[in-house]
Amino acid sequence: MRSGQCAAGAPVLQFTNCRILRGGTLLREDLWVRGGRILDPEKLFFEERRVADEQRDCGGRILAPGFIDVQINGGFGVDFSKATEDVGSGVALVARRLLSHGVTSFCPTLVTSPPEVYHKAHSSSYKCARSSWALPGRPCSCEPCPHAPSPPLCFPHAAGSTGKVLPQIPVKSGGPHGAGVLGVHLEGPFISREKRGAHPEAYLRSFEANAFHDVLATYGPLDNVCIVTLAPELDRSHEVIQALTAQGIRVSLGHSVADLRAAEVAVQSGATFITHLFNAMLPFHHRDPGIVGLLTSDQLPPGHCIFYGMIADGIHTNPAALRIAHRAHPQGLVLVTDAVPALGLGNGRHTLGQQEVEVDGLIAYIAGTKTLGGSIAPMDVCVRHFLQATGCSVESALEAASLHPAQMLGLEKTKGSLDFGADAAPPPVQITFLDGLSFLPGLSYE
Repeated sequence: MRSGQCAAGAPVLQFTNCRILRGGTLLREDLWVRGGRILDPEKLFFEERRVADEQRDCGGRILAPGFIDVQINGGFGVDFSKATEDVGSGVALVARRLLSHGVTSFCPTLVTSPPEVYHKAHSSSYKCARSSWALPGRPCSCEPCPHAPSPPLCFPHAAGSTGKVLPQIPVKSGGPHGAGVLGVHLEGPFISREKRGAHPEAYLRSFEANAFHDVLATYGPLDNVCIVTLAPELDRSHEVIQALTAQGIRVSLGHSVADLRAAEVAVQSGATFITHLFNAMLPFHHRDPGIVGLLTSDQLPPGHCIFYGMIADGIHTNPAALRIAHRAHPQGLVLVTDAVPALGLGNGRHTLGQQEVEVDGLIAYIAGTKTLGGSIAPMDVCVRHFLQATGCSVESALEAASLHPAQMLGLEKTKGSLDFGADAAPPPVQITFLDGLSFLPGLSYE
């Protein structure tokens, strides 16, 4: 049976007595859901002549799209940058726990690591970096690509690459079992040594003569990747940006000492995102604002919206800086947690890839230093803090954690909104309460 036929026969769930976030406005309307999709009630009534099979009273609360976290390094004791034989079970645990914080989709993020953490050599069938097949010891026969390495690199088939991280984190739909995985965010190792932050210096890399060849040699196949953070001032970075975006991968600028001109060239080459604005980049200067200047640059391609991540945990970014960024470019602001494996745990030492992080209260430092090592605030806390710090509307705060990340990833037709046809939580949906706020798995509301 086709999936559309299955959905048509699924029960219809009607949420009543609620305010729904749609088109940037809170509307007093009911929300209709069937088979994981939001329905147009007029079509349901007049074309299908159906009514709701079940109604849920929301008690006047706000019903908003599920949050999307595009930068999360782990949580609840799970470190996405640790190579194990069962990375998937750790990702599943985080996905399940994120639902209670309103997050229904996320991008597991890997910090700078040695190549053997990303992928693993194997002697069986090989998979080309451009997703064509070649036999062991024989040259790849793929059609040439203008951005591909020469000769093409071939890698082990993902199914045989146990024990390494990237092959074990496939894109996966969300549901009552947990938040969906939208693809992996690779943060480093092609970043600035000066602005490496919590990334281990020993594994940082630059681009050599065949730049994209270096990327593939480091990461292996890019099948499960959706975002790559790099420093645009590195030589040949524009070649890499063009090659990555040609494969549908979003390029983010971060951990960088780039001036504004280098950042503008990177955006002109295809970059669309900025990793944790203000953090791990040159500070704003009136003669050269650096990457921060992209928020108001007049040198971007026509109609191009630059998106930027903000860690609104009360530690990484001063409230005044949050207000400056939001007022300068509100439609590009994307709330991210940059959460580390210590999320949900207590004080003490925890891992972050190849390093240790020490948590003291609300702050996570690289052990033995005063360098911030990510955040321990979940997304719902970041949304609340952002709302309070900026004085923005509830609608703006919610969209910064839902619609904007969906737009950045090109997923706005199905995620980040409550428009007809967009994703919703498949029934049955249970209402739970957290710190006085209410959440529906797949649909968060307060």
